[in-house]
This record gives sequence, structure tokens and C-alpha cells, in this order.
Amino acid sequence: MKVRVVPAGELRFLGDVEWIDRTRRPFVEGGTAYVPVKDGYPFTTTLHRRNRYAGRGYYMLGDVAIVHGRRPSPEEVSSIMAWKRPKGVLWVEGSHGITRTPRTEVMAGAVHEVAHREGGITYMLDPARIMFAMGNRGEKERIGRLVRRGERIADMYAGIGYFTLPVARAGAQVHAMEINPLAFSYLEKNIRLNGVDHLVSVALGDCREHLAGIYDRIIMGHFSSLDRLSDALSHAGPGTILHVHSAGIAKHAIGTILDEMGIHGSITIHKVKKVGAHTWHYVQDVTLE
Repeated sequence: MKVRVVPAGELRFLGDVEWIDRTRRPFVEGGTAYVPVKDGYPFTTTLHRRNRYAGRGYYMLGDVAIVHGRRPSPEEVSSIMAWKRPKGVLWVEGSHGITRTPRTEVMAGAVHEVAHREGGITYMLDPARIMFAMGNRGEKERIGRLVRRGERIADMYAGIGYFTLPVARAGAQVHAMEINPLAFSYLEKNIRLNGVDHLVSVALGDCREHLAGIYDRIIMGHFSSLDRLSDALSHAGPGTILHVHSAGIAKHAIGTILDEMGIHGSITIHKVKKVGAHTWHYVQDVTLE
């Protein structure tokens, strides 16, 4: 592939130039961009096609490669380092507790605070200390599309702003609650960073102690949501929509709680991602009558 070598920071100024081959993507490494050139135009050098990556699956948070599942072998880590050249490789074995604290190990390089861009939003976090589920991107986008400007929304498990930021950007007034002090510090930082501090109020501590008034929408983005569903329903009214996350389908359990509280509503199920060998992450949209 014929390319011109330019500083990576200049890519954004090349939107209308004639010589770029837009059937191919620029390759960026460090501070240098290799931009494909159409036939007949001057070029700097030629890049040879690399073999496709066929190693262990991973994803990038900033400049850190994240590996889930079983512990990666030294060969798998070396393969990722050689292919993607990240600053570090982090193995995330899982997470535990209501604070969703990850169990992690740095397998290569160094892991530090990163800025992750997703859907026009910047999330600052330390991936060795804070959970980030890449598989939830579609659900975040879905919720963002459902929100109407001016809605009053409770995000009961806000974390670093996973759902708070998309719905605030959609124009909602968000009450974001988080029990993990470290995640809460990133939540505050990310709210300011994304310019929605005028739309979000925050509370540190148990969400059950901070719910106030009636909400138009309640986001319950934690697999223990059922344990706090009755608390959430106490702050819901006709027309309120609750998004109840669960590992496995929880429609029957939700229906039982609604019946016990004398509340009527409809339940729609959405599959999000696989979280185990035979377990899927679901979201139940509960619309109260």
C-alpha cells in the first residue's frame, strides 16, 4: 500500500484532500500516521500487508490491552504486544461485590489511567481498579436513543458514568448514585470532562438511601438489581420505565415483585452479551401502568 507519512495530529486537517485513497484506512503508530494514497499521486513509502492477527482475543481501553477469561499464556501476551504494541496488557479475571471491583493482573508493560472514547463520550478510568464492560456499548446506545429531553432519571449504579453520560447527553436530568468511592471520583471527573455537570447531580453511598421523589426512568445496571427493585418501585409512578439488569432472564422474578407490591406493568426483555458458559446478560424494560 502506497502511503504518505504525516504527523498523526494532522489527520483531522486532511478531510477534503484529493490524493487520499478512502477505500483504505490510515494506519497510526505512536505519533505518526500512514495515509493511503491513490494511484498517480506522490507517496512517501510503501507498507506491506501484515498477516491477520490470529491470537488471543482482547480489546483496547486507551493504550492498554484488556484480556478476559482464563489467564493468558506468556505466548499469548507476547503475541498481543507484538501485534498491537500497547503500553500494557491487563488480565481481568472477573469482578466482585456491589462495588464491582475487578480482579486483575498486569501481564506485560505498565497499566495506568486511560481515556477511552466511545460513542462520542470520553471515559477516564484506571482499568486495573475500575470495571469497564465493552459489551455494554449497544445497551448504552439503546438507552440513549430512548430518553426524551427533560426526563428525570435515576442511575442507581452509576459507576464511572456508563449510562449517566449517554442519557445526560440526550438531555435528561440525571440523579447518579455510586457506592464505590474510587468509581465515584471518576464519575465526577467524567461528568465535568463531558460537559454535562449542569444536567447531573451525584450522590456517594448506598443508592437506597439517596433515591428521592418520583423518576421518569430508573436505570438499574447491576446484576443484583432485583435485591433493590422494591426500593426503586417506591420512587416510580405510572409511566415510569425501569431498566433492570440481570444475569439470566429475570422476568418471572420481576413479575412476582410487582404483584406483591400491587403494581401493574409490562416487561420487555433485551439480550445484551454473554457473561459465562451458559449465562447471558439481559435487561428487562419494565413499563409501569
